[in-house]
Amino acid sequence: MTTDAETDVFEEHRPVLMGVAYRMLGRVADAEDVVQEAWLRWSGADRAEVREPRAYLVRVTTRLAIDRLRQVKARGEAYVGPWLPEPYVTDFGDTVPDTAERAVLADSVSLAVLVVLESLSPLERAVFVLREAFGYPYADIAAMLDRGEPAVRQLAGRARRHVDERRPRYEVDPAQRRDLTERFLAAAAEGDLAGLMEMLAPDVRLVGDSGGKSKAPLRILESADKVGRFLVAVAGKAVPDMSFRFLELNAGPAILILSGGTPDSVFQVDVSAGRIRSVYIVRNPDKLRSLASA
Repeated sequence: MTTDAETDVFEEHRPVLMGVAYRMLGRVADAEDVVQEAWLRWSGADRAEVREPRAYLVRVTTRLAIDRLRQVKARGEAYVGPWLPEPYVTDFGDTVPDTAERAVLADSVSLAVLVVLESLSPLERAVFVLREAFGYPYADIAAMLDRGEPAVRQLAGRARRHVDERRPRYEVDPAQRRDLTERFLAAAAEGDLAGLMEMLAPDVRLVGDSGGKSKAPLRILESADKVGRFLVAVAGKAVPDMSFRFLELNAGPAILILSGGTPDSVFQVDVSAGRIRSVYIVRNPDKLRSLASA
């Protein structure tokens, strides 16, 4: 049985474990399941064999996440429409005081990056997350994955090139992003096409994730005209008993739309050169359950 001290050790490292698992899986419920399984492994571990609790817990969590990711890929389930990660409430608070480290963690949990990570192999994704997001040395990652260091370096290089080639480049100016998010909400709610067009970049993309379980575009919309007109059309279809709140999701400002107090959709935008370059809409109810108490 675990002691209170051992429980405290696990709880101390829980945010890191959840961060690793979520970046690996892009799904909050799956990440929580993996962290719970890590707790079971920790509670039954031989303490004499555990010299560094954090390293042990991260290793266990990473391996469990790899197994879960392989199972998901092996099932090969067809997803209806575009896929986006499950929105994840982020609040680094005082746990990450260093500005540069906060920027890295924020970037690695963004919707844009997580979409790219979905195309990596489970091992590539594990190496990328451990190296790029959490800064683990190659030797430590090799030990965690039972791989040689040269193989890990090769995996890291391949994953880094893949991400660099496919990830969009956006500015991370929290104040500007928040301002544009608020103005975006106001213009969209009012059906103000002219106001939206002023904010949207000419090549803006709108990605809607419904999983076929609610209404959202089944294809990515591209161009300011198409995106603006879609948003105006959506504004004309009122959500029953609608309310909204601003949250920090995936390290950026987001809008949670509620219908009768139940999460209906999440809107988030990416910004570059003072214009909105991407609009993300998550309407799959399975991906909104964790936000009910947010």
